[in-house]
Amino acid sequence: MVREDRGTDGGTDYAAGRDFTAIILDNLRVAGVQQVEKKSHLHFTSLVPWPGELVCAEGRYEEGSRERRAAVFVGPEFGTVSRADLAAAAREAVEAGCDVLVACAFNFEPHTTEFDKLGKLPVLKARMNADLHMADDLRMTDTANLFVVFGEPDVELLADPDGRFRVTVTRVDVFDPTTGEIRTDDPDGIACWFVDTDYDEESFFVRHADFLGAADPSKSLKTTLKAEIDPVGWVSLYGATSRPFPKPTSGRIAVKVIHHLGDDIMKVLRVS
Repeated sequence: MVREDRGTDGGTDYAAGRDFTAIILDNLRVAGVQQVEKKSHLHFTSLVPWPGELVCAEGRYEEGSRERRAAVFVGPEFGTVSRADLAAAAREAVEAGCDVLVACAFNFEPHTTEFDKLGKLPVLKARMNADLHMADDLRMTDTANLFVVFGEPDVELLADPDGRFRVTVTRVDVFDPTTGEIRTDDPDGIACWFVDTDYDEESFFVRHADFLGAADPSKSLKTTLKAEIDPVGWVSLYGATSRPFPKPTSGRIAVKVIHHLGDDIMKVLRVS
């Protein structure tokens, strides 16, 4: 059974006569899931309700010459899916003997980036398009980008001889709505990125900020701010490698990457 969240404006009237989970499953049955590899699109041959606590449907799909079973978990209409939610849904999927868990949600907590499998069970985190909030009016919407599995940004943690650390971002996976495919962009495809050098697992605090891009983003920034930018200061803010920082007391850092299409992806790293 999936939690039924209600909006703060409209309350019961909004939820009346509207089964959010059924609407999502109807769209998922048609659209399938676009994965990171552009040729890897998961199409369901069948998708039927499943009486689980978190797993709400069982899907069948072809992998080569074999038929596979997918457990489907749909997150709340207004809310965020946590790592604990994914773990509980994955345990249900394992108990049901499924081959994969497909978790669909509008928002995932940052710690879910570290949760890709439970034992041998893969966990696919499919971000749902915000248009699904108005799913009844999706008659003319392209289904290719309704459920998309986003890859994590590739981030490397570097240790300096003086005991401090730096991080560098090398690429990020981007869903291109014009082609319906996921492409891999190098740093030129990143608009900006931020680092919380002492992440407390509750809130992201921007301690380092850097801008990237193949064009000259400083010109756009000057136009937006209607001000001059110090060239020396700009150099310190333009790059794919952060400034050095001390070892975090929390033992974790978080990196948030925003690409030119506006999507943001966050990754948490442990610092030992």
